[in-house]
Amino acid sequence: MRKIFAFLVLALLSAVGGTVRANDPLRAPATPLIAVDPYFSVWSNTDELADSFPVHWSKPIKAMVSFAKIDGKNYRLMGRVADFDDLAVKMKQTDRRVRATNAVYAFEDAGVEIVLTFTNPNLPDDLDLLSSPFTYLTWTVRSLDGKSHKTELYFDATAEMCVESVEQKVVGSRERTEKLDLMKIGTSEQPILEKAGDNVRIDWGYFYVATELGAARTAIASDVAARGGFLKEGAIPEKDDERFPRAASDAWPVLSVEFDCGEVESEPVSKSLILAYDDIYCCEYMGERTRAYWRRNGATIEGVLDAALESREETLAKCAEFDEAQWNRASELGGEKFASLCALAYPQAMAAQKLTVLPNGKLALCAKENNSGGFIATVDVLYPTAPLLIVYNKELLKATLVPPLEYAASGRWPWPYAPHDLGYYPKMNGQIYGGGEKTEEKQMPVEESANMLILCDVAARLDGNADFSKEYWKELNDWAKYLVAKGFDPEDQLCTDDFAGRLARNANLSIKATIALACFADLCERAGEPESAKKYREIAEDFAKRWEKMAATGDHYSLAFGNPDSWSQKYNLVWDKILDLNLFSKEIARKEVAFYKTVSNEYGLPLDSRKGFTKVDWQVWTATLADDREDFDALMSGLYKFVSATEPRVPMTDWYETETAKECNMHARSVVGGIFMKFLEKK
Repeated sequence: MRKIFAFLVLALLSAVGGTVRANDPLRAPATPLIAVDPYFSVWSNTDELADSFPVHWSKPIKAMVSFAKIDGKNYRLMGRVADFDDLAVKMKQTDRRVRATNAVYAFEDAGVEIVLTFTNPNLPDDLDLLSSPFTYLTWTVRSLDGKSHKTELYFDATAEMCVESVEQKVVGSRERTEKLDLMKIGTSEQPILEKAGDNVRIDWGYFYVATELGAARTAIASDVAARGGFLKEGAIPEKDDERFPRAASDAWPVLSVEFDCGEVESEPVSKSLILAYDDIYCCEYMGERTRAYWRRNGATIEGVLDAALESREETLAKCAEFDEAQWNRASELGGEKFASLCALAYPQAMAAQKLTVLPNGKLALCAKENNSGGFIATVDVLYPTAPLLIVYNKELLKATLVPPLEYAASGRWPWPYAPHDLGYYPKMNGQIYGGGEKTEEKQMPVEESANMLILCDVAARLDGNADFSKEYWKELNDWAKYLVAKGFDPEDQLCTDDFAGRLARNANLSIKATIALACFADLCERAGEPESAKKYREIAEDFAKRWEKMAATGDHYSLAFGNPDSWSQKYNLVWDKILDLNLFSKEIARKEVAFYKTVSNEYGLPLDSRKGFTKVDWQVWTATLADDREDFDALMSGLYKFVSATEPRVPMTDWYETETAKECNMHARSVVGGIFMKFLEKK
């Protein structure tokens, strides 16, 4: 099994683009190591894995360390452990590669190559696997100089994985299954679902390190005892440290693993383990706790991890195949840099969402609005995220629409337009943003209503019927009526792009409302209501004709009606192209694309004429308006430069300055799924 597994890892390197040393065309702002959900999300924020400890997307350290001992000499692969700098030389890193489900590092020294691979099996056509809370970590070792080399490997992860604050007390323990040796650690208090909000980490449930029985030595120990034991004495402690409960910072308890690779020759040797987090309960809906999708039939973490070991080779092969297919498709559509951008976006988008089951049994995919408020199931977050879900699994698209639809239909939501959110992650107990359920102050009526109508129609087109939407027909009708009354020439109300302030008469928002009404007309037709379909289609066509006259201003179209000296990205227009709605003249997009090329900055196209900042997702939607690759590439060139230059090193921000490539705010969000809009152009 291990020999076949090793060859699979090496085959992965070949499948995703040549030799191990073939660099990615874009520099990852941060590298996804563990990309499971908003809490189990760990990244490397330096180019070299050995230059820093991994961190949570929200920046606190979630330390993991790996060493190698080759012919008696110590090397550092992962983590910067200052206390042991003089005991382990940093091994030369020769490559870092990011693909949809794999992050691959290659190292060379002392005649040996080590490939370290993190695999997050986020395969969208297997919801059990997609929702499972684990990541495979694999070392593949081989001799490069024709000689044999005695090689040992070391790994540890600290209790930081399971705490909000390192002062919290933790308890470490062991379990054993038929196939696995399990070490786990969690807080002694276990405050399940007590915390909610943005800049918080999980402090309930248990973090696991799982190894195949008999494949490794393992120890629960202090960092000094475990790391020092391997580097100085050549072995981790024989007995576990049982001094629990204690603070995570008290002698830093770690879950440590030691592998003996024996005498390594040219034939690769593979060693692996599984990292997992059992959150027990993951979300709350109207006061009731919900579990992750994988637990819906009474599955246990032990059973899931046993199955993960049993299916490891098959899963690794599927992941490699998925990565290659995505890379090749993206390259065909937009070139190698676009493929690299998609590969960076995919794990980030998936890790910002949680697949759960509501109390009524309905599937719900809940995005956390990372680094931008911490809201859950935000409608103007699921809207830009949607292209990824549309491309890969229509059931996931519908699952992301379910929470706001259920909430709107529950009687709790009092307004005749769509809600903005359902609360602070992980609690879906009612809208928090703006006026919430109490006042209409700071609501986003046109924005969110149009978002929902467009995506419900997309779901119907994918299904070939309107069955999904019929359950929420009253709400959809109300939202369509609201857009008829308020959507064409929007009042001074919030929208998703109000970074430069509120804006009345927003021309891009008007486009969205117009498209939403055409989409609702299509829904009505599919639902067996031809008269309503005719009515809403005629209204949408009328809006489109009036829009062209009111927004026209010479060589482009204005940011707001009545403001001829302004301009903005008309990214919402992309749905007219993707869905073949034929509402707007094709010359509008052509004129806008030509104009955008004249106002782009070094690192991309600004969102509008007011400020120099932009959004990653909207830029790709805007570039997709282009008729040909030449114009698409021209509009994308600054975005590619941004990805490779942006600071600080965090999971890709979607809001940044086009003159400096600096993050404004909002990183690690699912909205980068919008990058996959280009995939829909020929779908």
